[in-house]
Amino acid sequence: MSSIVKIEGVTKEYESGSQTVKALRGVDLVIEEGEFTSIAGPSGSGKTTLLNLIGCLDSATSGRVLFEGEDLSRKSSNELADVRKAKIGFIFQTFNLVPVLSAYENVELALSLMGGDAAKREKARVAKLLDMVELSDMMHRRPSELSGGQQQRVAIARALVKKPKLVLADEPTANLDSKTGKTVLEIMKKINREEGATFIFSTHDRQVMDYAGRLVTLKDGVIAEDIDKSGSNGKS
Repeated sequence: MSSIVKIEGVTKEYESGSQTVKALRGVDLVIEEGEFTSIAGPSGSGKTTLLNLIGCLDSATSGRVLFEGEDLSRKSSNELADVRKAKIGFIFQTFNLVPVLSAYENVELALSLMGGDAAKREKARVAKLLDMVELSDMMHRRPSELSGGQQQRVAIARALVKKPKLVLADEPTANLDSKTGKTVLEIMKKINREEGATFIFSTHDRQVMDYAGRLVTLKDGVIAEDIDKSGSNGKS
């Protein structure tokens, strides 16, 4: 199995007023294809910063972030946007669905933004993904007609419709009750097994950590612990 993400000696600093905030202080991490990994840690530990670097949403102060062997620091902003568009799916705690569009149209929109013939060929995948997240009978409802858990399942389908190599989920269960959160996690785990998509979570939720095949804990901008749990709930 080959690595999809490789982090080498990465630091990230922000200027906050007259002070320099060191969000990451030298992180080394390798994520293999097909992993179901949770990045955990207290607020301010650097987990969201790390997710943003992996997702081509920010750049490191020093060190290297490699995606499929390519150094992201060598890419232009347009090239980074192309990587995000073609290869990375995002799931957020706030769902970020378009309120005037149906569930089907929200998922289809992500596909249409890719453009070209590939988007047309994959159109049948919209209904397939909504079936996988158990929303076939609600695909024509708008977000306001769906529960929080159902909206998050639409967001999962939207993230996966373009067949991304990597799915980044930032606190995906934060706005869900534990039962609904478990349902959402089981759906993502099923997709991880059946489609081979690599998942990386940023989370405070113990339930997400328990489902992960690998648990990476950050503290004060460094990796404090890295536990392989794949013998139980992890990757197959």
